[in-house]
Amino acid sequence: MSTIPKAPGADIVPAAPVLAELTGSGSDWLARYSKSLMGVFGTPQRVLVRGHGCYVWDADGKAYLDLLGGIAVNALGHAHPFVTSVVASQLNTLGHVSNFFTSPTQIALAEKLLQLAKAPEGSKVFFSNSGTEAIEAAFKLARRNSTPERTRIIAMDHAFHGRTMGALALTAKAAYREPFEPLPAGVEHIPYGDIEALRAAVDETVAAVFMEPIQGEAGVHLPPEGYLQAAREITSAAGALLVFDEVQTGIGRTGTWFASVGVLPDAMTLAKGLGAGFPIGGLITFGDKVSALLTAGQHGTTFGGNPVATAAALATLAAIESQDVLANVNATGDRLRAALQDVEGVSAVRGRGLLIGIDLEQDIAPAAVTAALEAGFIINATGPRTLRLAPPLILGPDQADSFLDELPAILAAAAKIGQS
Repeated sequence: MSTIPKAPGADIVPAAPVLAELTGSGSDWLARYSKSLMGVFGTPQRVLVRGHGCYVWDADGKAYLDLLGGIAVNALGHAHPFVTSVVASQLNTLGHVSNFFTSPTQIALAEKLLQLAKAPEGSKVFFSNSGTEAIEAAFKLARRNSTPERTRIIAMDHAFHGRTMGALALTAKAAYREPFEPLPAGVEHIPYGDIEALRAAVDETVAAVFMEPIQGEAGVHLPPEGYLQAAREITSAAGALLVFDEVQTGIGRTGTWFASVGVLPDAMTLAKGLGAGFPIGGLITFGDKVSALLTAGQHGTTFGGNPVATAAALATLAAIESQDVLANVNATGDRLRAALQDVEGVSAVRGRGLLIGIDLEQDIAPAAVTAALEAGFIINATGPRTLRLAPPLILGPDQADSFLDELPAILAAAAKIGQS
């Protein structure tokens, strides 16, 4: 047997010297950013260089308690030792193979997700790289449920499903949609949480209904009791697919594995927290009939479901289970929501688990984000008077209390910013 040759580059020194060259102040990096990156995100608020647990540090050495978690992505915080060790081990073994082949991690992750979702026999999983790609797969699934008479797709007012063209057609915000019209046709938006509006809209001409079990980007809005179950009954009667977008709410964010627990859709999209920071998304189809709608050659991906991404997701799920993270999500989320109700300047608090919307009495939410950064906290504004918290699922009570202690001063500083 011939000797396997040494891989090209095997003698290159470790990466530490390369990374050590990535030094500079925040202002230096931002100047370079403006010259080299497309301005679709505006000017970044900070240049972050490292993280540990629920904290991150910027290029100037300042620490921040991360209460946004990369927008509900960093489920286990930053640099989680188990996840990073699994990722490094897998990358050292096999990084990418394309979907002409498969890997044990891809198969094992699909099996685990089907188990967690309590999916019936015949259910399947498609892996993507992101949430919007998972939605694109679901959009194509809906098209496969179409006939000459069944062409309509129903989405919700205030919905957010992503920025690619199919996902954008489902997204409701005009500012996101209008620059790119005409979008894929056939999508209609109806009021979210209104059972009668849903009943009136859905008939035998509807191929699919898309909805978030909790609307995150809209400011963390929960549907009324019984709405998801009514959606299941209405769509089943009409022969339409029911698609739950759990990109933001799934994988423990709301204190259960999925926010739609107890209601079985025809399809569910996942991403964000699934890889605890490593890019991965997925579409679960429930039952053999729906799973057969997309056949060989009708959809695909180069990177989706690669061995490293699926290993990261397996490690994430294992850590959530073994460390009783869901119990922490519920306990810390309850603690935050109860205390936030009593903060002066707060008019309403919504949410479940560690997905929390905070309405303010004044239109100072963007200013509050700025004031929070100055105070060492990362939060997010979803509107002029609404803040969103989506911290790592491992956020502890002392960390939550540190934010609660500072929030009155943050809101006072925001009010001054708004007056200037």
